[in-house]
This record gives sequence, C-alpha cells and structure tokens, in this order.
Amino acid sequence: ITGGCGFVGSHLADAYLERGYSVRVLDNLDPTVHGSHSQLPAYLSKDVEFMQGDVRDADTLVASLKDVSIVSHQAAAVSVVQSMSNPSRFAEVNTLGTARLLELLTDRNRFPVRKLIVPSSMSIYGEGLYQVGGNEVTPHLRAKEQLESKSWEILSNGEVCQPVATPETKPLRPTSIYAITKRDQEEMALSIGKASGIPTIALRYFNIYGPRQSLSNPYTGVAAIFSSRLLNGNPPVVFENGGQLRDFVHVSDIVQANILATINDSIDQGVYNIGSGNPISILELAERLIELFEFPGEPSITQTARPGDIRHCYADISKATEELGYRPK
Repeated sequence: ITGGCGFVGSHLADAYLERGYSVRVLDNLDPTVHGSHSQLPAYLSKDVEFMQGDVRDADTLVASLKDVSIVSHQAAAVSVVQSMSNPSRFAEVNTLGTARLLELLTDRNRFPVRKLIVPSSMSIYGEGLYQVGGNEVTPHLRAKEQLESKSWEILSNGEVCQPVATPETKPLRPTSIYAITKRDQEEMALSIGKASGIPTIALRYFNIYGPRQSLSNPYTGVAAIFSSRLLNGNPPVVFENGGQLRDFVHVSDIVQANILATINDSIDQGVYNIGSGNPISILELAERLIELFEFPGEPSITQTARPGDIRHCYADISKATEELGYRPK
C-alpha cells in the first residue's frame, strides 16, 4: 500500500491484515500529513512491514515491490487549494510518481503483480450531472459574473438545472491541478494495466470522513475543517448559501470497496464511483456537526463563492453495487 500510513491507507492495512494478507506499506511520512516530527502514526498496525520512502524514487519502488502480488496505490499529494499554487509538486508526486510505479509494473517477469487498485477522485468530474426539461446537462464552472451576482445554481438558457446522481459516464472536467493529476493517475493506470495485462480498478472516492482524519491538516476535507473549528470554539464557515450538495462516505465504506475490488477476479478493467449515493448540503452538514458538538451558535454563511468551487456533485453508485457488490453502510 503506497501512502499506507495515511487516513485511508492505514484503514486498508488493517482490513488486509484481518483477511490474512501480508501487508507492506510505503510512505514518505510527509510532514504536512503526519506533522513536523514525521513519526509513524500510533494507529499503524505493528504487523505491517513499513518502508519509508518516496514514490518518485525508482530504487525505493523496486525494493517495495519485492514479492508483492497486489498494489494499492493510495499515495498522493492532496489539496485543491495547494495544487493551484504549487502545480509542479502535485505533478511530480501524483503524475510522475504514478508513472514511475507503472513503468516498473510493465516488467511482468520481475514484478508479476496480479491486481492494481488506484484511488481516483470525484474532483475529476468538475460539476456533477444535471437535468433540465428532461435533458441531461454537463455544465462547465459558473462564470465569475454569475457568482458575483450571488446567483448560485447552475443555469441553462436561464433555467435552473436540477442536480442528479453523477454516473461514471459523465464527461470529465477537472477544474484544479489536483483534479487533473488524479485523472492522470486513473487514466495512466488503466492504460498500462490494459497494455501489460494487469487487472486494474480505479475507485473514484467522494468526500471521505471518519476516524484518523487529521484535524490539524487543513486539506483533509470540509467535515474535518468544520470539526476543527467547532473544537476551537468557532462556528463553521459556509460558502455561498450552503445549498451545495456533496456526497459524504465513511472510510469503512471506502475500505469495503477496496476489498471488493481486490477479491473480484472477474474484472480486468473497471472504474467505479465510491460514495454513499446520498446527497447532503454543506449547510446541513454544518448544522449536524453543531448539534453533535453541542455548539452554542449558528454556521457563518458568507454568501460569497470560492474560485473554482462546483455547485453540486453526488455519486451514482449503481455500477459499484451491481459489479462489485458494494453497499455503503
């Protein structure tokens, strides 16, 4: 598991160990994720074989792939905001790092890997899928002028478009460097997998939450950001009017999908949305967390938009349910 000390990777390590696998983790213990001391997280199982190193280093990858039959490539630089100010780092870690791994895997005699699993991201869709007048709409980002007028919803010829569940077939329109590099990871892995005869499955994660999610790292998602603010006595800050719909999926369901992808030997190539399938507005999320934290206040609604933000996107998980047996709990 590359990135196996992280939020998702460590839960995957536990799940594989529980099923009798021997697990090796490769992780660079990035200080932005693991803190300035870059120590092994206490939650990482002692039964894991740990290797510290970077996916961009070919020699490290060679050593980490010895005797490996399944590769779960979870390592990535993560942050839409950071990616826009540091595109070279994201391209190096996500795109080049994945390319180095795939280059080695093409040597089937040396590395006879029988399954490759790569996490993709809902961010590669850009806006989700919409309908208006019975027709599907796949919009681009809202114009700056529209957002400045505080007109938040997606419009088509002046009509408000209704968000619907986004399937895997929706055209990909990534709107950040991070999203572009996640599309790179997915498409490169599927291409090399097909050419080299390696069964490859890409899982498009939606908004993940759960234990081990860092509250000190501001790039781990809105649920963690809201929770961190509440723990510090501050209200959640909600952009636009809070009506944006997202799909929040528990990390245990992400693990479920990865295990199903691992044990399913009937699929040579596959791309699957992994979410809950249930939309929730950002404002409702803030209000639920305020209630859970027993915070004596209300969300701070800015009525302003952040550049590059989408309005709505939630998952159509029917393909993962039908082909993998995925059922979020």
